[in-house]
Amino acid sequence: MKLKIALLQIAPCGTLAENLEKGISYCRKAKENGADIALFPEMWSNGYRIYDRPVEEWKAEAIRADSDFVKAFGSLAKELNMAVGITLLEQYGEAPRNSLVLFDRFGERKFVYAKVHTCDFDVERNLTPGEDFYVTNLDTACGEVKVGAMICFDREFPESARILMLKGAELILVPNACPMEINRLSQLRARAYENMTAIATCNYPETVPDCNGGSSVFDGVAYLPALPGSRDTCILQADGKEGLYLAELDLGQLRDYRQSEVHGNAFRHPKKYGLLTETEIREPFVRDTYRE
Repeated sequence: MKLKIALLQIAPCGTLAENLEKGISYCRKAKENGADIALFPEMWSNGYRIYDRPVEEWKAEAIRADSDFVKAFGSLAKELNMAVGITLLEQYGEAPRNSLVLFDRFGERKFVYAKVHTCDFDVERNLTPGEDFYVTNLDTACGEVKVGAMICFDREFPESARILMLKGAELILVPNACPMEINRLSQLRARAYENMTAIATCNYPETVPDCNGGSSVFDGVAYLPALPGSRDTCILQADGKEGLYLAELDLGQLRDYRQSEVHGNAFRHPKKYGLLTETEIREPFVRDTYRE
């Protein structure tokens, strides 16, 4: 079972209508290239244009998750028989959210995921963080796959991918809008390796300020019986140029691997991790139990 993932590493336009038109065009190209899923970079509806502008100005660009813009991609998913992950600045209460809406190939909305780890050290402090991580059985043309999502800064917290793995995710979709340098790429590689989960990240191209392309897919399979050592889990690494980048994920191989390897949930000791869920910071304490 080979799942084809299209990463739409494309630059935004100046208006919502133009982004809709360009997004639809690239989804059609993805389908022409045999894609089962098309993924947009972070906050495609306004091109993540929330820096160096008055907050109230970009807040006014927020749209509803059931807006005509989003619904258009649901209809397109059904028309093309292809799942679509469309991103947006979502109108939500008093402060908008940074969100991903995932449609299956029948145009059914599977979930709306809002970025949990908003960048509160900067302008994203004006957003409403999401409350949870979601996994869904996504119907694609090559069969069902369990899909979850995290957005950009979520990547920097191991708990994000860990929770998605525990909920059954085989593939994590990651819309992004920042420079994908060696350390951030290493985080994605680690999240895929330690959770035995494929991770597909779509970034903006190098023509967009503070972005550099580098969209990637890590398949999460570090060892194969036919190989004497480990293998590179990176099956796609885009350059900085604008374009459509297609990766083929071997789901059968991933599922076999998850049944036999030692990572993910195989040998965890969750009862020992209580400190991870405590809200009060405690002073570090180490007891010297070593004796000759």
